[in-house]
Amino acid sequence: MTHFETTILRQSGVTLDSDLADTATARANIFDMTEATEAAVLRPKDFGGFPHDLRAALAARVARLAGDEDLALHFATDAEDRIALADPSTTDAELAGVLAFVDKVANQTRDITADDILALQAAGVSDADIVRLCELVAFLAYQTRVIAGLRLMQGVAP
Repeated sequence: MTHFETTILRQSGVTLDSDLADTATARANIFDMTEATEAAVLRPKDFGGFPHDLRAALAARVARLAGDEDLALHFATDAEDRIALADPSTTDAELAGVLAFVDKVANQTRDITADDILALQAAGVSDADIVRLCELVAFLAYQTRVIAGLRLMQGVAP
């Protein structure tokens, strides 16, 4: 895989023949490390209470909340039977607390309080899984912003 095959460069439209090709090549290590991070948060060996298909659905959901439908579709391909959760208007009784937390972290990060964490714990989410959930959403926040920035640098409106 070359850095031009990473999610960020594919989703932003930066290709080998684009104006940003030299810049992307000069920063190849960043794109490669970001791709490794994506694999670590979406497909970790120790996935805890969040299996890979659920992580993919949550990633697609966060991308949709960020207004990036193309990125959402990229992640949705791995959501399998949990694809409905990729739609932010979808609720699920079993995952209600997790979905509410993900939506809030994705859209109102500064409003997260200890009560939000306590609610997850009360719903049976382990501390390790709360950290895993935060890692996933934090990564998506980074990824969507980098993709948006690269698109803007190419003159592509968000």
